[in-house]
Amino acid sequence: MSWDAARLANRLKHRHLALLINIAKHGSLTRVAAATGISQPAVTKALAELEDIFGAPLFVRSGRGLQPTPLGSLALVRARHMQSDLDVWAREVEALHAGRSAHLHVGVVPYVSSVLLAAAISRLHQRHGVTLTLHRATTDHLVPMLRRHELDCIISRATSTVAEDDLSHRMLYRQRPRLIAYSRLAQRLARRKPDWASVAEMDWVLPAANTPTRQLIMEHFIRAGLRAPQPILEAYSTDVIEGMLTTNETLISVVPEDIARELCQRGKLGMVPWDFGWELPPINLIRRKRVQVLEAEERFSEILLEMCSDAAMLDGVGIPALPSL
Repeated sequence: MSWDAARLANRLKHRHLALLINIAKHGSLTRVAAATGISQPAVTKALAELEDIFGAPLFVRSGRGLQPTPLGSLALVRARHMQSDLDVWAREVEALHAGRSAHLHVGVVPYVSSVLLAAAISRLHQRHGVTLTLHRATTDHLVPMLRRHELDCIISRATSTVAEDDLSHRMLYRQRPRLIAYSRLAQRLARRKPDWASVAEMDWVLPAANTPTRQLIMEHFIRAGLRAPQPILEAYSTDVIEGMLTTNETLISVVPEDIARELCQRGKLGMVPWDFGWELPPINLIRRKRVQVLEAEERFSEILLEMCSDAAMLDGVGIPALPSL
């Protein structure tokens, strides 16, 4: 059987994409029929049409319901991408009808400055009329969302786990780690020489174990011949970290220096100027490689790069000074 783009384009319909996704979601034709309000014979007929298009079964029955064959898994990946791209297209049309130029879905890891983001989003809207939805999550959640076309781009750390051929990376800025604590505790520690053994025994709030920041912190103490801190709370939310440290004077945490400055500006927390001697993986703009670039995404990229390159750099490390809104 000869395969070409015209064969799929002529026979594959949008309802086939929806059917594929619904079967994977519900696991049986009966549940698909109930969820979509279509009769089961009609669903069965549509699946037969779809499998005829591909010339082989796309699903097999198992104890867990209908499971995709290798061909079905490939079809599902492409169907989700096509469905997502249609959703993007619909958003762009809706944006134009509403007097906006476009709408972006952007994923952002928690340790990216909210002030920096707000300034970039404001500039994007003022210059180009683009609106934006932010999704805050860790890198391991954002990258799959990007690949499923649920996000247009992400602002995340550059690590080996996301250095794949289907993604492009552009470094925005670097970050250094800083200890933070309740202001009185931070002041006491700041008056001493770095004493990693003493702080290792303290009560900690740290990111989850699978995050790049946590792994680097653990390695820091291990290299010093110390037992790595065991946190009483694992949290990546700066709001939660701030709340815990301001209500408990015995707690300590590590956040990037620019985030530490933001938190300390409110007066209740202080930064301990001990040098860890290393940097966190840089903050990158990560995008899917596209045949045709998304105009709104390109403008957002330009604004981020402009802000991070034009801003005053602190201590030569590459952390952008936070813009005023």
